[in-house]
Amino acid sequence: MTDAAGFIRPFLAVAEAEPDRLYARFEGAPVTFGWLHVASDAVAARLRARGLLPGDRAAVMLHNAPETIALLLGLAKAGVVWVPVNVALRGDGLRYILEHAEPALTFVDENLLPQLAASGAALPDGSVVLRDRLGEWLEGGRFEGALPEPGDLFAIMYTSGTTGRPKGVLVTHMMLRLAGEAALLVSTARDGDVFFMWEPLFHIGGAQLLVAPVLRRLVLAMVPRFSASQFWQQVREEGASHIHFLGGILQILLKQPRSPLDRAHSVRIAWGGGCPAEVWRPFEQRFGVQIRECYGMTEASSMTTYNDCGPVGSVGKPMPWFSVSLLDEYGQPAQPGARGEIVVRTEKQGALTQGYFKNPEATAALLPDGALHSGDLGSFDTDGNLYFHGRKSDSVRCKGENVSAFEVEHVAASHPAVEDCAMVGVAAEVGEQEIKLFVKPKPGAPIDLPALSAWLGEQLAPFQNPRYLELIEEFERTPSLRIIKHRLSRDVSGCFDRMEGFGDGRRTAVGD
Repeated sequence: MTDAAGFIRPFLAVAEAEPDRLYARFEGAPVTFGWLHVASDAVAARLRARGLLPGDRAAVMLHNAPETIALLLGLAKAGVVWVPVNVALRGDGLRYILEHAEPALTFVDENLLPQLAASGAALPDGSVVLRDRLGEWLEGGRFEGALPEPGDLFAIMYTSGTTGRPKGVLVTHMMLRLAGEAALLVSTARDGDVFFMWEPLFHIGGAQLLVAPVLRRLVLAMVPRFSASQFWQQVREEGASHIHFLGGILQILLKQPRSPLDRAHSVRIAWGGGCPAEVWRPFEQRFGVQIRECYGMTEASSMTTYNDCGPVGSVGKPMPWFSVSLLDEYGQPAQPGARGEIVVRTEKQGALTQGYFKNPEATAALLPDGALHSGDLGSFDTDGNLYFHGRKSDSVRCKGENVSAFEVEHVAASHPAVEDCAMVGVAAEVGEQEIKLFVKPKPGAPIDLPALSAWLGEQLAPFQNPRYLELIEEFERTPSLRIIKHRLSRDVSGCFDRMEGFGDGRRTAVGD
């Protein structure tokens, strides 16, 4: 890894030396380094003219577009801290982030203005800039101010908040640079590659790729959103060499109907985090790509470990700038082969977050001794390869045993009629908790819940077998397509109950 200052100075070096070099294509339209440089300079100059200084904050609630990239680069040049906002947010969740971050400006798509207004967020008068006015910001004006240093704040990225209020991760310019470096290591990127990019820029999975064209002569092939039905056609049209996966992307693609397009593409690498061991080889064999798995979190510059030559199911070994250890429930080193909390350390200044914005309690819990205590469970094999076992907090205490949602969900998702699922704990009549499993059927696939329950009983230990099953048409998801569990109902009335059936004479539910 080079020691260049963050990523803005390297971006400027490329833009000034090769202004016509392609940075990205958005829905096929070219986006050059030169255009981004001029447009982002105009943004940075306008920010100064509006009185924003380094360290001030600007919220951005925009869909991916070339103008969005230029805006983010302009914020970065001016040292104004980017607050990414999920375009799907509404109500209390949207109000919380905007009021907690206290942005001096908020950039928003016109079609999202009703969401913003309905949230009731208290924003300064005149601080909202609509996308249709953004064109004025991208023209005229050179930025002559000082550029940010590697340790300066680039963004406050609010975590997905699958189990509670999101926390604002402090992300420096150096952290984003390291995230880009890590992406290149995981993906084995080389000059001439084309990265298919469906990820929203407001998520670290998308933001980290802002750096990639600067560090390699590669191109981002951007589309507005992920579409399972159009995915391989889009990939083929773009001539992509790489695809990225998060959450349940691979499972969703694998459960699509087979098509000649499954192999009619130029992709050689699928890289990312969250590939179940049982999906790994079937995906590679069906689509003719190599899986490259990693593990990480926004708080540790996006990626902590990567599997470049290890066994299926492993998230590999640490990035060159990190070391990883495991601690048991007493804070002692976990025994060989045993599970423990993943703890990340570094000797490279700035590789770990400084903490959470305006949240000293959560910061202290995350970094109690200078190391990052992830809250994730892992284990090592005899060769030092790390295996991820889910969140410590994403478990249910049932019949005296801690039941990992990660393990139950991966078993249930392997059923041929199940497209996706989510496990939560619900109150037990006697004892600790019972397990409730939400199931989204595969399109057109009927699911007989009693039969599914019996099948699960053959695959899981008795204490792991969900008592309650409920069909769901669609899950509410985070930007990384993870299911937002705290919004799933804990009500069990009307659910299939393994102990009692439906209780109203029903036996079969059908997904269509």
